[in-house]
Amino acid sequence: MHRMRFRTPAGAVRVGEYDPDAEVVAAAGRAFDRASVDVLPPCDPSKVVCVGRNYAAHADERDADVPDRPLLFLKPPTAVAGHGDATPLPPNTRVEHEAELAVVIGTQARNLDAGAAMAAVEGYTVANDVSNRTDQDREQNWVRGKAFDGSCPLGPVVATPDEVPDDATVTLDVNGERRQSGSISQFVFDVPTLLAEITAFVTLQPGDVVLTGTPPGVGELTDGDRVAASVEGVGTLEHTVVREPPA
Repeated sequence: MHRMRFRTPAGAVRVGEYDPDAEVVAAAGRAFDRASVDVLPPCDPSKVVCVGRNYAAHADERDADVPDRPLLFLKPPTAVAGHGDATPLPPNTRVEHEAELAVVIGTQARNLDAGAAMAAVEGYTVANDVSNRTDQDREQNWVRGKAFDGSCPLGPVVATPDEVPDDATVTLDVNGERRQSGSISQFVFDVPTLLAEITAFVTLQPGDVVLTGTPPGVGELTDGDRVAASVEGVGTLEHTVVREPPA
C-alpha cells in the first residue's frame, strides 16, 4: 500500500491511499485526481535522524573512513520539504544532493532490539539529504551543513515495507541525467541495526524519520536544477532548487 498526505482543492489536509496506476488518491470516502491536489510531506516528524557514510563507496568518494558504528546526526522539522517544493540553496556555498531510503516510524520506540525493530516501522519514503559541503567540511556538528531550512525533501508517499525489495535500487537524476545509483543491499548497517542503535540513545516518536545513507555519485546542485530521487517500490520524489541571494 502507498499512503499520501495531501491538501484538497478546498484546502483540507487529508491522508489517503494512493493508486499510482490510476493516479488517484482515496480519502474520507472520496477519490481525488492526483493532479488536483497538493502533495504534502508524507509525515510531520519531531526530528529526522540521519546516518552518514552507510555506503562504503560514498565514504570513499568523500575520502572518509567507513564508521565502525552508525554515524548519526539530526535535521530539525524545519528542514522538511515536500514533493514539488523548491529547495533553497544557501548563498556562497557548494550544495550537493544525496538520495536516500527514508524510514517512517509508526509507534513510539526506545531501546529496540534489532530482531524486532521493524515492528516500529510504518513504512518507507524517499529523501534527498541536501548538503551544504562548504560549511559541513568546516564544522563538526553539521548544523550549517545539514540542518538548513528545506534541506530534507521527503515523499511523495509512504510505502509499506512489503512493497520495497531487500535489494531496492536508490537513484537520483538532475535535469534528466543519472547521477546516483545504488541498492539498499549495499548498506553498511541495515535498517534494524540502525533503529536499535538510534533508540539506544533517542526516543523515536510516530512520524519521525530515519535517513539511511546515500549511494555514491553525489554532486553539486545549482540554481534552477530539477531533481528526481527514486526508491524502487516507493516512487519518485521531485523538487527544484533555487539559489538564495546573499544577505
